[in-house]
Amino acid sequence: MSQTQPNNPLHGLTLEKILTRLVEHYGWEGLYDEVRVNCFCNEPSIKSSLKFLRRTQWARDKVEALYINTFC
Repeated sequence: MSQTQPNNPLHGLTLEKILTRLVEHYGWEGLYDEVRVNCFCNEPSIKSSLKFLRRTQWARDKVEALYINTFC
């Protein structure tokens, strides 16, 4: 049952892909400037950031909003 979601710009994107693309675009420092989350500042890594973002909905919402504003 595959449904298309034309009004959802994040459809088909994993959180890992979103985060990776933002890091490639902004770098860790730039990403921290945009979204004030310590996991982007103190020894940042994709793995630790994903762990935090999966547990913290407000931070995930901000990262997804930044992705939409930057690339969509």
